[in-house]
Formats: sequence, C-alpha cells, structure tokens
Amino acid sequence: MSLFSQLEVEPTHEPLADGAVLMRGLALPQEREFLAAIDQVTQAAPFRQMVTVGGQAMSIMGTDCGNVHRMEEQYTPARKYMWPPMPQVLREFAIRCGVRAGFPNFRPDACHFNRYQAGNKLGLHQDRGEVDFTQPIVSLSFGLECVFLFGGLQRTDKPRHILLEHGDVIVWGGPSRLAFHGVQPLKPGCHPTIGPYRINLTFRKVS
Repeated sequence: MSLFSQLEVEPTHEPLADGAVLMRGLALPQEREFLAAIDQVTQAAPFRQMVTVGGQAMSIMGTDCGNVHRMEEQYTPARKYMWPPMPQVLREFAIRCGVRAGFPNFRPDACHFNRYQAGNKLGLHQDRGEVDFTQPIVSLSFGLECVFLFGGLQRTDKPRHILLEHGDVIVWGGPSRLAFHGVQPLKPGCHPTIGPYRINLTFRKVS
C-alpha cells in the first residue's frame, strides 16, 4: 500500500495475534499535532546514538520523554538531567489506541523515540524494561515505510513480516506482551514530511 493510497482509506483494525492488533492510518487525522509534539520533544532532547549495556552501538538514533528512568538502565550514555515531559496530545492518543485494542486501563508514562535511516534495522527482542507486563506496548510509525517483524514468545519462532507506513499503529499486550519483534533494514527513500527517515514512537507504562 503506498502513502497516497493509504491517505484515501479509513483506519483499519487488523488482529495479528491474541492481544495484538494493527490499526493502519489511525494517526493520520492528527498528523500535524503529533509531528509538532515530536519536534517539541526532540528540540529539548535531541536524537542521540545509543549504546546497549553490553557496549554494542546501535545504528538507530533515539530519545525519550516522560518518566523513563527505568528505561535508561538499558542504554548508555545516561542523561544527567530530566527528560522532557510527554506531550499531552501524544499521551491521550496512546490511551485511545490502548482502548481500541482492548486495554482500557493503559496509562503510559514514558515514550521512546527511534529514528531510522536507510540501512538501519532493529534485531528481534522483547520489551522487558517495564514494571507491569499487564500493560501493553503502543507503537506509532511516521515517515518511510518499514517491514516490522512480529514473532512469538521464543526468539526462534518465525516472525510475521508486516509493512508499516506513515500513521500506522500496532498495539501488543496480554498473551502477546512479550512477543519478540524487530525491524528489517530500512530501504532508501524520502517521505514528503519526514524526509529520509522513519520515526517510531513506543509508549509504555514504566513505573
């Protein structure tokens, strides 16, 4: 599905697994508000190259907002000051996504941003930096399309390959909360709004 064809359709609700759902184009009606909020955060906390606790440099750039002190334990270098607050428009949208996906009690207090460019990828992993695994993960994509890998509870489970485009949302929780997931190498391109990047926002409840 191309960007222009996507803009002509209503948001979809596509179950992926028990507790996981894809909602294509859900963010498009508030695109300008969300991109302004992203700019607000990244001006206060610019994207940086992250390094895992094990010392491995990550190819993607990242930043954060909200209460992310627990998430900081997963990456270096640690910030020496508070992260900017999560913009209310982003938090409210993440809550609505949770409700639509069947998680009415989701109240995120942190959001991690990843910025990909051509060739960047993210290996299969689980999100384990949170306190309460009954809370879902809400993932929002902007910019270039990517192939998202959504697997099972074992790293060896064969993942599904899901094309994600500008404005798409995936939520996973419940039995799928600890599903392995990742991103295939991003193909070159230039999005009319974001440029040669994909920006992914991951909303979590970390405290």
